Amino acid sequence: MAAKRISQSAINWASLAERVPEHQKNIFIAFKAKHDNYLRRVMANPESAPAIDWAFYKAKVPVAGMVDDFQKQYTALNIPYPPDNVSGQIDTLEKEIKSDIAKFKVESSARIEEYKKQLAHLSSLIPFDQMTMEDYRDAYPEQALDPINRPTFWPHGFEDQLENKDWSKEEEHH
Repeated sequence: MAAKRISQSAINWASLAERVPEHQKNIFIAFKAKHDNYLRRVMANPESAPAIDWAFYKAKVPVAGMVDDFQKQYTALNIPYPPDNVSGQIDTLEKEIKSDIAKFKVESSARIEEYKKQLAHLSSLIPFDQMTMEDYRDAYPEQALDPINRPTFWPHGFEDQLENKDWSKEEEHH
């Protein structure tokens, strides 16, 4: 089975160019130029190999039967076109990837909605440079200093508190 000659590219270059990030345009243009150059070289060659003039060689080659033997071997030569074993796998992989993309879009939409809620909450707050300690406590009760219910040591960082200290490291230094 002979391969069918492709008459036009299956690649939609305009659609592909729209998706290329701005910082990769030069790489894309170089790739397309290589593709076009290769396609031009392939299309410059005939679709099938030129026919061999066996009569010319029979007249020129002095060894009897040599050209006939070559002709017989040449016509018996059959180079099979490789079978397509991977298109099915590619189609299956494409379906899996499309489902992954759809799942990612749904998850991303949910994250976007959550981020919009967070942005709305942050924009509703008093700007940090205008907040008092009481305003901060009202906006972030879990992070605000609470000297009565949760006393802390200065500088009031998480790692500076006694219950969060790694005392095994402290003992090594003394």
